[in-house]
Amino acid sequence: SQETHLKKGNAIKTYKYNVLTFIPLNLYEQFKRVANLYFLALLILQIIPDISTLPWYTTLIPLVVVLGVTAIKDLVDDLARHRMDKEINNRKCDVLQDGRFQSSKWRNIEVGDVVRLRKNDFIPADILLLSSSNPNSLCYVETAELDGETNLKFKLGLRVTDEQLQEERQLAEFDALIECEEPNNRLDKFIGTMLWQSERYPLDLDNMLLRGCKVRNTEECHGLVIFAGADTKIMRNGGKTRFKRTKIDELMNYMVYTIFALLILVAAGLAIGHSFWYEEIGSNAWYLYDGKDQSASYRGFLSFWGYIIVLNTMVPISLYVSVEVIRLGQSKFINWDLQMYFAEKDTPAKARTTTLNEQLGQIEYIFSDKTGTLTQNVMQFKKCTIAGRSYGTDLLCNTQNKDLNQRPVDWSWNQHADRKFEFMDHSLVAIIRSKKDKDVTEFFKLLSLCHTVMVENKDGELVYQAASPDEGALVTAARNFGYVFLSRTQDTISIKEMDHETTYEMLALLDFNSDRKRMSIILKFPDGRVRLYCKGADTVIYERLSPNSRHKETTQTALDEFANATLRTLCLCYKDISADEYAAWSRKHKDAQVAMVDRDAALDRVYEEIESNLMLIGATAIEDKLQDGVPETIATLAKADIKIWVLTGDKKETAENIGYSCSLLTDDMQIHYGEDPPAARLGKKKPVQPFFPEPGKNALIITGGWLVGSISTVFNIMTNDQFFYGNMSLQIDFVDMACECEAVICCRVTPKQKANVVSLVKKYKKAVTLSIGDGANDVNMIKTADIGVGISGQEGMQAVMSSDYAFAQFRYLERLLLVHGRWSYIRMCKFLRYFFFKNFAFTLVHFWYSFFSGYSSQVAYEDWFITLYNLCYSSLPVLLVGLLDQDVNDKLSLKFPKLYLPGQQGSMFNYKNFFISLFHGIFVSLIIFFIPYGAFLQTMGQDGEAPSDYQSLAVVTASSLIFTVNLQISLDTSYWTFVNCFAVLGSIAIYFGIMFDIHSAGIHVIFPSQFTFTGAASNALRQPYLWLTIILTVGISLLPVICIHVSLTSLSPIIPQVQRNRKKYEMEMQVEEKKKPSAFQRGRRSRRSAYAFSHSRGYADLISSGRSIRRRPPARGGPQDSIREDFF
Repeated sequence: SQETHLKKGNAIKTYKYNVLTFIPLNLYEQFKRVANLYFLALLILQIIPDISTLPWYTTLIPLVVVLGVTAIKDLVDDLARHRMDKEINNRKCDVLQDGRFQSSKWRNIEVGDVVRLRKNDFIPADILLLSSSNPNSLCYVETAELDGETNLKFKLGLRVTDEQLQEERQLAEFDALIECEEPNNRLDKFIGTMLWQSERYPLDLDNMLLRGCKVRNTEECHGLVIFAGADTKIMRNGGKTRFKRTKIDELMNYMVYTIFALLILVAAGLAIGHSFWYEEIGSNAWYLYDGKDQSASYRGFLSFWGYIIVLNTMVPISLYVSVEVIRLGQSKFINWDLQMYFAEKDTPAKARTTTLNEQLGQIEYIFSDKTGTLTQNVMQFKKCTIAGRSYGTDLLCNTQNKDLNQRPVDWSWNQHADRKFEFMDHSLVAIIRSKKDKDVTEFFKLLSLCHTVMVENKDGELVYQAASPDEGALVTAARNFGYVFLSRTQDTISIKEMDHETTYEMLALLDFNSDRKRMSIILKFPDGRVRLYCKGADTVIYERLSPNSRHKETTQTALDEFANATLRTLCLCYKDISADEYAAWSRKHKDAQVAMVDRDAALDRVYEEIESNLMLIGATAIEDKLQDGVPETIATLAKADIKIWVLTGDKKETAENIGYSCSLLTDDMQIHYGEDPPAARLGKKKPVQPFFPEPGKNALIITGGWLVGSISTVFNIMTNDQFFYGNMSLQIDFVDMACECEAVICCRVTPKQKANVVSLVKKYKKAVTLSIGDGANDVNMIKTADIGVGISGQEGMQAVMSSDYAFAQFRYLERLLLVHGRWSYIRMCKFLRYFFFKNFAFTLVHFWYSFFSGYSSQVAYEDWFITLYNLCYSSLPVLLVGLLDQDVNDKLSLKFPKLYLPGQQGSMFNYKNFFISLFHGIFVSLIIFFIPYGAFLQTMGQDGEAPSDYQSLAVVTASSLIFTVNLQISLDTSYWTFVNCFAVLGSIAIYFGIMFDIHSAGIHVIFPSQFTFTGAASNALRQPYLWLTIILTVGISLLPVICIHVSLTSLSPIIPQVQRNRKKYEMEMQVEEKKKPSAFQRGRRSRRSAYAFSHSRGYADLISSGRSIRRRPPARGGPQDSIREDFF
């Protein structure tokens, strides 16, 4: 397989068809849909003369229209792919050939080629960076095509290749052996080694330039092709996304199966009837003799297939096409909604799928990230505690005091200060400038040295680029307090300490990830000392502190106070390392770096060994403000009976206080924790016994550690049946307990745990779920939920690219669900109910007619009417209802969230509604057939001729049907526009126009066998008696519907009441808003403090050869895990 990968070229192929394969392959794909295959089978049956009573074109024309529209759409899409493939494969790139660089097309590049790239070039393959024109072989790339992010990333070549591979001659002599992983789709990981000059060097993702990226701010770079063409990571990620289907989709499919079963039963019954009729009557009537010697049972068998053809419109081929048109229109309305447009970032709402719109009107549970979703993810350094003393005050606490201490610090003494940075405590600045407090000096020195921030100098200004907003805020704070991060190389880092510049040798950088929840740097000071600086979450830092560390209690008290103020906290510590200790550790570190098997675990063990016996310095507190409109949005969604769960990496106290500030938690709720007695009854509760028997609202707050101890193990251990079922009962009990609560907050959860929680609710509650987030750590959760919403925030575009819907602010979720979701659901339900009704009313006329035609599969209408009924005569009005109808406007939808409840209950489209549509169609078909039949039974025309012939009956029944179905949709329309009026009147006009044309003598002369109703329309419709029959038929068909509408409006006037008393309700809501107390209360009792490390890992791999690998931390007996004993 390795040889196969090496031989593969760099040409790509994303198109599906070529000139020869388009028609057969596209038809094959379309006929994989059951509906299309069903109608193809009908068409084949219609070609058989003994079976068919309908011309073949009655099925062929609708089928060709459906297949043709879909094929044209597929062709346009594939032509665009052809053009894109051709353009990409023919791009030019410099490749080292015969000792010098020559221009070559991308398609000709092979694995092992050395290529040269210049500024703004796209990267043609997955390439190992060897050297660049920048110092230390630094290369800037833009990864927008990979992850949607436009901020620059940094890649770095190995030091040995940077020093020895800068010229053509040196590159031509390069003869290293690269060992690496097989091609895969992991964009966040690469493991390999390079054997060159008898030395082995570790390779990882930060040495790789991936195809799809673009070189930026780098004049020239050289690289070795590792993966080409279809083996590149971007092409490996081109697989199909998991297809999401709505509840209505599933229900609609079951209903189509039900209709098909009814069709077979009806056809079988009529076929049996024909057998008996022929036995008793048909065989004895000499004038019915057709010259065929066939038995009654055989004729019944043929009649069965004949009725399958005649009644096929019970399963309408145009249904699926119409649904897709409606969904496309609804998606466009979301994209065009200016009230969901965020002008500050020029970001409109975007429906990234067209298949889930009506599901937005059925949401029962929302799973939300906190940082960047509920909050702005714009971090500001607010407070800190150093050596047991806290610094920093709130600007809002004493806004009336105008003394010096309540004005922001003046940073004019620091030429490198960020002028946007505000800090209120002047005493800390005074201590720093005095240079007398060593703890304060060490605190800010750590902030300026222990990080993975990259710096650029633009027009004399320092510009920091950080892996997370938190880290950027901390380095900026150190910069303002006089400890300015200036530059870094692969093995040094330079800072300005107040008035002098110092360069430190960087021996190792142990990067952050969401499992480690900390990062460390090992530095060699100018005086030869070796020191480790570490920062991380208090839950992991306190476990690694030395027994001799001071200020632990006072720092913990400060952390609790910071958490009460909803601030994000971080602990800082250090450790002095002897030269011998570092030398021994460094050897282990190097061995772990080049390990090809289980490198992650090996590095993790080495990191764990050095990060011990730490000395605490202090802690930082960063503020992350709520987004605008979050409390109001959550309160409104709660009124719509939508339950909101917050899944966050933050500590418990910060998440709880944010819950109060955003109205998720209120003072009338009883707060329960994972350690509380109700949770301890998981797996022991009786099935019908509630977890919270006391009346009132409840809220649940749990941690990721509690989930690991009690719930999540079932996702990993499924080999022992007894253990599996025991944990399944725990899962069910957990879901039942959580769903009894008005709000749930899960803190300290990993991305995988977020997805698992969503899966549990989907699995055991069968509820419609929505996940919303803004970062890479939310992608699993977004993909797992029925609907995923991405927020384009500060953490990049990964969440948006994985989502079904995207916008810029959490508050837009209210409008997405309560307006667009509700409208889409109501429109789709109304469309489907009417669509089934009109096809039943149309088709079942054949059924009643069969009782008077010897069950002989004779049709009741003219052939062309059957062909055009769903295409031209009745499609446009119902399509417009599915696109434009509104029971109430958007403002009332938002003011009355209870209007959302029918969607959650699924009450507007279910089997009850389906059978109502069925019986309504049966009733209308009865009226449409039997009233004209009765009128034709004994009558005489004005000119003395009897109009009671078959063709006149077909014209009258068809005309009655067209008037009835178009007036019926008029009665069901809640929101009238000119377009709706035009559609209804236009459909009736089109019917009469086409009917008179196809009944004319001229077209009969041209096509005598296809158009046989010559003059039928003009002969029948000039009789006033028949017009009265049509009016009577339509009136009786619609009268019960009008009566039911009036009675329902009187007995159950929910929506009419909203419409009639709109002003009254507006005034009442204004009064309620004035009385509503503030939900957020500061100063609530705190229990634990730690930092929310939920962002992506930093740039440590780029900066040094050390890298941090994800691992699962060993179980520790922390307070958050105390609940485990109750479960095992």
